[in-house]
Amino acid sequence: MKRLFLAIAVLLGTVHVYAQDIYSCRNANLSFFSSAPMEDIEAKTDKAVSAINIKTGAVYFKVPVNTFKFRKKLMEEHFNENYLETEKYPYAEFKGKFSNPVDLSKDGTYDVTVEGILSIHGVDKAYKEKGTITVQNGKLTTLSKFNVRLEDHKIKIPTLVIKNIAEVVEVTVNATYVTAAK
Repeated sequence: MKRLFLAIAVLLGTVHVYAQDIYSCRNANLSFFSSAPMEDIEAKTDKAVSAINIKTGAVYFKVPVNTFKFRKKLMEEHFNENYLETEKYPYAEFKGKFSNPVDLSKDGTYDVTVEGILSIHGVDKAYKEKGTITVQNGKLTTLSKFNVRLEDHKIKIPTLVIKNIAEVVEVTVNATYVTAAK
């Protein structure tokens, strides 16, 4: 457990901060939705890890890509083997920071913008996305929805199934954080 928090602290560049400044989540929920003419595709996972440093505004997410679950087993196999190539690229990762300072030490709901690098399928791309953070009784809950263009991460869609998969997928992130000091 201490190793996880130490790793998160180092990743967030916060070696000299107090543990109560770092909030972590070991079961962040991520999902994506693709609406295409032939079929909608949705997948979910609750295996992402994340951390937020409320003093520096640093944000970190990491998810094992092969943990996404689909309605149809065949979709899951194609996703892992053909599109995301999870044996070669096992993780998706985001490292970023709040665009503007936000005081998350007080209860309330805060609109935030996060800027950073999203790495999917071995390709890094800069993103600037909006989200909401709710602080209540020492817990932070985040919610964000944003779009990812598959082409931006060199995820190729065979022309045979181009009508089955949208070129842009909507990603939803929902996580509840507790302070590392607890």
